[in-house]
Amino acid sequence: MSGHPRVVVVDYDMGNRRSVEKALIRVGARASVSRDPRELRRAEAVVLPGVGAFPAGMASLRRYGLDTVLGDLVAAGTPLLGICLGMQLLFDRSSELGHTTAGLGLIGGEVRALAAAGLRVPHIGWNDVSLERPSRLTAGLPAAGAPFYHVHSFIAVPGDEHDIIGTAEYGERFAAIVARGCVYGTQFHPEKSSRHGLALLAAFVSLAEDRSPIAAAA
Repeated sequence: MSGHPRVVVVDYDMGNRRSVEKALIRVGARASVSRDPRELRRAEAVVLPGVGAFPAGMASLRRYGLDTVLGDLVAAGTPLLGICLGMQLLFDRSSELGHTTAGLGLIGGEVRALAAAGLRVPHIGWNDVSLERPSRLTAGLPAAGAPFYHVHSFIAVPGDEHDIIGTAEYGERFAAIVARGCVYGTQFHPEKSSRHGLALLAAFVSLAEDRSPIAAAA
């Protein structure tokens, strides 16, 4: 890599933020964890991690004003990667906990319970992800896809199937990787997914490099 782009992991009291930070540093990013809007706006890319419930996640983002900051960053073209709950929060709404909660609305669609067809929920463990269409986020992965580590009970259902980059199956087929413009999401945890997870994060860091001052001056 030609530089060390700034990638900020959003701190909104949800998810394994430090594990994501360490994985990003390993693949060449100048990574940090912050909820300071000034730090986020200076970043070349932003990661929204998450473990937990959708309503609590959105309440926390709103409490810190991060919903507005993330919307502004995406409007400015800053790459954003949502991981697990972070991916689900990118969508319009969720039915988790029996009522509708509005999401960030950065990708059209909804979040609903995984129809696991009698399988144990939450879905925990390694599962193959098949690639449905090319994306810069998956450029470093085998063409047929790869196994990734999942921990979830809910799935995102994009309104536009072209936003689906990769799928996995557990009781039903679901969107495992999504992308719309500069917004990306993985239902699985790349930071826990060994070499293929690191390859995906490295591809995301390369998106950040495109926005770095070094790249802009080239």
